[in-house]
Amino acid sequence: MNLAKFPRRRYTLGATPLQHLRRLSDFLEGPDIYIKRDDLLGLAGGGNKTRKLEFLMADALAQGADTIITCGAVQSNHCRLTLAAAVQEGLRCHLVLEERVPGSYKPQGTGNNFLFHLLGVDGITVVPRDTDMMAAMQDAANRLKQEGRHPYIIPGGGSNALGATGYVACAVELEGQLFDQGLNIDAMVCASGSGGTHAGLLAGFHGSHAHIPLVGINVRFPRARQEETIFQLANQTADYAGVGEPISRDSVICFDEYVGPGYSLPTPAMVEAVNVTARLEGVLLDPVYTGKAMAGLFDLIRQGYFSRGQKVLFLHTGGSPALYAYADLFYSGWEERA
Repeated sequence: MNLAKFPRRRYTLGATPLQHLRRLSDFLEGPDIYIKRDDLLGLAGGGNKTRKLEFLMADALAQGADTIITCGAVQSNHCRLTLAAAVQEGLRCHLVLEERVPGSYKPQGTGNNFLFHLLGVDGITVVPRDTDMMAAMQDAANRLKQEGRHPYIIPGGGSNALGATGYVACAVELEGQLFDQGLNIDAMVCASGSGGTHAGLLAGFHGSHAHIPLVGINVRFPRARQEETIFQLANQTADYAGVGEPISRDSVICFDEYVGPGYSLPTPAMVEAVNVTARLEGVLLDPVYTGKAMAGLFDLIRQGYFSRGQKVLFLHTGGSPALYAYADLFYSGWEERA
């Protein structure tokens, strides 16, 4: 792979840290747990979308865009970071927000919704659940073109082959860190949503023959659907990045047992994972992605899927600003826990 051939903006100085979660490892009485702190990536509040945006924004600028259009849920981390990248580049940004939970959009809401306005969003279009989001973004682009603007559409989560190349680059970065630290991990765990992060890591590990098993914890879709999405996108990304041989279907592993009642809807296991990780390690997870992914890791350890003596790396994809929109959930029973 020669990733240097791809135009790239840089929003982060250096590599994100690897951290050993000693107290959490002791609490779970299982493998040694490490965490890759992609919540500390650049742009407003950090998170995994920053890596994707480094490649996507470079393409937008090369095409002469003056406005970025993207989409997500009402508390979308991707929308927050895309807007922040647009601000840094002197571009406007229009968001198309999907109410995946009816009535969840509040014009003066907290969390990421508040940050959209603080960062100076150019416009917000709210659409109901199961809207064709690409069509909705194209409608917005057509309106802006009529105003003489030059829009560039970024898909939800930045999850196309170009965006996922950001996580091919992350795989390269991570392998260098593991070598430098003499750390041989047995598996890596990440949240699996729109798919670019999961697929990009798979393509990167495959391209370097790292043979690191990658376990995705679904946050929205059933296992069969998610695994097919990751399989297709990983191979598209591998082809785009020049990895070579195709990725096998059996290397795609997703668990859907931790989604709960639906995307962004809380579960008791997520609440436990967020609380325990904060109180033992001082690390803030989010209620939609990393909280459910960590809940999945907790359960897989308790089931014996991962065991004592192994080393497991958890990818922290960010999202903690969304915690403020869920504050009531975490205050519930606080007096008893304090």
